[in-house]
Amino acid sequence: YINEKNKKGHINPELYGNFSEHLGRCIYEGLYVGEDSEIPNTKGMRNDVVAALKEMKLPVLRWPGGCFADEYHWKDGIGPKENRKKMINTHWGGVTEDNSFGTHEFFELCEQIGCKTYINGNVGSGTVQEFSDWVEYCNMGGISPMASERRANGQDEPFNVKYWGIGNEAWGCGGSMRAEYADLCRQYSTYLRNYSPEHKIFKIASGANVADYHWTKTVMERAGQAVDAVSLHYYTVPHEDWQHKGSATDFTDEEYYTTLHKTLQMEELVENHTRIIKQYQG
Repeated sequence: YINEKNKKGHINPELYGNFSEHLGRCIYEGLYVGEDSEIPNTKGMRNDVVAALKEMKLPVLRWPGGCFADEYHWKDGIGPKENRKKMINTHWGGVTEDNSFGTHEFFELCEQIGCKTYINGNVGSGTVQEFSDWVEYCNMGGISPMASERRANGQDEPFNVKYWGIGNEAWGCGGSMRAEYADLCRQYSTYLRNYSPEHKIFKIASGANVADYHWTKTVMERAGQAVDAVSLHYYTVPHEDWQHKGSATDFTDEEYYTTLHKTLQMEELVENHTRIIKQYQG
């Protein structure tokens, strides 16, 4: 017997969020094909993929990475597409991208899906000013240099992005940093401004790799009051060797069950990292 009125707690829908990264055909061809494509699309977004994501009731979508976030320079992806710089995706395949999918296209995608937006800023190879300007470009409703540039690119009202990631996997592909990333995180956080009392931003620090509790302790000790959350990373793969972690589509029954079994460690990790975080909560 299921008593629907006997509630044990609340699960935030953001828990079921997804991320979109410039990896393989995830963005180009997967989500975005351009307005002139023979594939049915609305403003360049694939109708079939958008429909599938809407059916999933996707609550929030993160972009542009992953590892790609810390080599992405957002100003190269705004304005007339014929004027946008091409770039080399050094993290994933060394392919050339034309930046035709940028900030405005991401918001168009999320509007079609009906989900919230989560932007991961560039800390690994970017600057404080570059990140600060992106927040201003997206969230400033008044008069400012970045707001004026947004309006010149066809968007009068601010996008009001709530979730902002201060780098990604700073201990790895996001800069190969030590836990003292916390000082850099605090510096960046200082310049990520709230431009509206109704739309306060939610700052997310680059969290630990699996059971690196020293990382979490250092980040919370030095930057805990400057952020709202930390992003823990844990990958459930069947093999210990990350360079030979196995195929996503061709695997044995044993590999499948091993992968599922490894997800059980997530509860332990969340509990242990949460215990540290709570020690520094104001």
